[in-house]
Amino acid sequence: MKLIFKFISVLALLGFSSLTMAEVAPDVLVKKTAEEVLEIVKNDKDIQAGDQKKIFDLAETKILPNFDFDRVSRLVLGRNWVNATDEQKAQFQKEFRSLLLRTYASALSKYQNQTIEYLPFRLQPDATRATVKTRILQPGGQPIGLDYTLEKGPNGWKVFDIVIEDVSLVTNYRSQFNNEIRQVGGMDGLIQRLVEKNKEAGV
Repeated sequence: MKLIFKFISVLALLGFSSLTMAEVAPDVLVKKTAEEVLEIVKNDKDIQAGDQKKIFDLAETKILPNFDFDRVSRLVLGRNWVNATDEQKAQFQKEFRSLLLRTYASALSKYQNQTIEYLPFRLQPDATRATVKTRILQPGGQPIGLDYTLEKGPNGWKVFDIVIEDVSLVTNYRSQFNNEIRQVGGMDGLIQRLVEKNKEAGV
């Protein structure tokens, strides 16, 4: 289930490339950039063969920049963010970003002709938050529903959560990190565990 969640998370995040399109509606942005990135994946034989440098570069340039990363960090830590020191917050964000990078980079190489179907979308003219609903169509498998949750800020629309078959990316990581904080004795223990996992993965 974790592998499915990670892989579908990647497909969801493929909807957000580094294009600066602040005035474009969220659904248009998702569709336009998803087509661009999926085209890269489908046509790059090195990525399909598992070229780690190209995979990491693609994840770094096309996926992570389109997160509201500060907000995601606060949401996944919950009350632990409030109690953390400035140094702990900075260290956590660094290692959490590397965790996301290696997770998405690893899953990018597993793409196998899945496609994205975009469901009807409506947005009020003055709205600053939006949900774009889509489905992942898998060859020989059942469609998987996913929702992108975005907010519009000074730099345009940014994603801060993805809900896959009613499972929230933020909630999933919050549960995982809360458990680890209890097990390893606080934020420092969580950060150290993330450091070790990232080093093992070569990030």
